[in-house]
Amino acid sequence: MSPALTILVVDENRARAAIIEESLLEAGYARVEVVSEMFGLVRRIEEINPDVIVVDLENPNRDQLEHFFQMSRSVQRPIAMFVDRSDSASIEAAVEAGVSAYVVDGLKKERVKPILDMAISRFNAFHRLSRELEEARSELADRKVIDRAKGILMDARKITEDEAYRLLRRTAMNENRRIADVAKALVSAYTLLGDG
Repeated sequence: MSPALTILVVDENRARAAIIEESLLEAGYARVEVVSEMFGLVRRIEEINPDVIVVDLENPNRDQLEHFFQMSRSVQRPIAMFVDRSDSASIEAAVEAGVSAYVVDGLKKERVKPILDMAISRFNAFHRLSRELEEARSELADRKVIDRAKGILMDARKITEDEAYRLLRRTAMNENRRIADVAKALVSAYTLLGDG
């Protein structure tokens, strides 16, 4: 983890926040911000624009946890959450909300940095997998529309599949567009003409 990161510590208990802040400063992280007021937290996060968020909740109730889980979904940052007690439903909700590290009864000064490092690694791995999944879905959708466009060309022009693909590719090159974009335009036009 780079010392140039901005780390936001969220804790209503200033003494506990000081433990985390001191641990991070000792580990070489110079940009540590502490927020102890929960009201307007998302706005403060937007103002500070942290790279990582550390949340410390002594004895969270369901409403507090749900508030932080909603925040986790909206801010899209690595979040390490320390709680004194928990149950399996809270842990499951934390994972679903995208909390990168959910640590029960683990607020010890020497553990903060390794947990933060792990939270960042998990967050990055999760987002890389999400991006790869979205790319795969997009490629599959492109493939389907290209196949549909080839079918339209094969029927309309009485040509082979290879010829239809070459025609799509040549048109895409001539228009400086992606083959999938040309195929989408063809399928849309075909549908608009009432033949789809």
